[in-house]
Amino acid sequence: MDIRDFDAWARQALDIDRFTLADDSLNGLQVGDYEAPLRTVAFAVDAGLETILRAQERGAQLLFVHHGLFWGKRERLTGPLFKRVGALLAAGMGLYACHLPLDAHPVLGNNAVLARLVGLEAVEPFGEYHRVLIGCKGRLAKPVSLEELQRRVLPDGSRPLSVLPFGPKAISTVGVISGGAAEDVAQAIEQRLDAYITGETSHALYHAVREAGINMLSAGHYGTEVHGVRAVAEQACRELGLETFFVDCPTGL
Repeated sequence: MDIRDFDAWARQALDIDRFTLADDSLNGLQVGDYEAPLRTVAFAVDAGLETILRAQERGAQLLFVHHGLFWGKRERLTGPLFKRVGALLAAGMGLYACHLPLDAHPVLGNNAVLARLVGLEAVEPFGEYHRVLIGCKGRLAKPVSLEELQRRVLPDGSRPLSVLPFGPKAISTVGVISGGAAEDVAQAIEQRLDAYITGETSHALYHAVREAGINMLSAGHYGTEVHGVRAVAEQACRELGLETFFVDCPTGL
C-alpha cells in the first residue's frame, strides 16, 4: 500500500470531497509523496511540532490530523510553520488533514462518537455551517442531570472549560457540535433543545444562554475532537491492515 491508496480509501470512507466548498481546510494530503510506501499511520488532533516529532519517533510514514497546516490562504513558510513543514520533510513523513468531514461523519465523526458516549437515540444531523450540517442532535432514553451529562462527555473525570446550568434540571434533548462552535448554541436555542455540548465557550454568549434557559457544556476543543481521529485509526487498522497509533498532545483548551 502507498499513500495514494490511503487517500483513495479516506476520501471514500469519509466523503471528503463533499466538503470542498464548505471547508477552509486543505483536506487530504498536505505534505508528502503519494507514491511513498505506507505501513504505519499516526493519528492526532493537531499538526503541532511535538506531535510531528513523536509520530516520527514511532516510525510513522504518515500523520493524519483533524487540524492541518493550511487553511485556504497564502502563507509564508516561516516561523512555526517552517519548523513543522521542515520536520515533516526531514522525516520523509506525510501529513494528511481531515477537518469538517471528520466532524460530520455519521459514524466516525467527532459528533457521532460524542452522541454515542452521551447515549443519544434518534440521532439526526444538526448544526449548519456554510450550508452543511456538521453536528448532530438526539434524545436520551431517560432524562439525566447536567452532572451526569458531563460525566458521559468526560468519562476520564477531567473538568470542562465551562458549564452554564441554565436549562431544565432533567435533560432529554441534546445538540452536539465539537470544537469551536460556541456561537452555534443559537441553533440549539432555536430548536428548543435542553442542552448543548461543544468544545469552546464565549463570554459574549453568557446572557443569551441564561435568558434562553438552556444548559451549555463546553468540554474543550481538544477534548471533543479526539474522538474522530481515534475512530478513523481503528477503521484504517481493520480495513487496510495498517499499523496505527494515536499521539495525544492535549492543549487543555
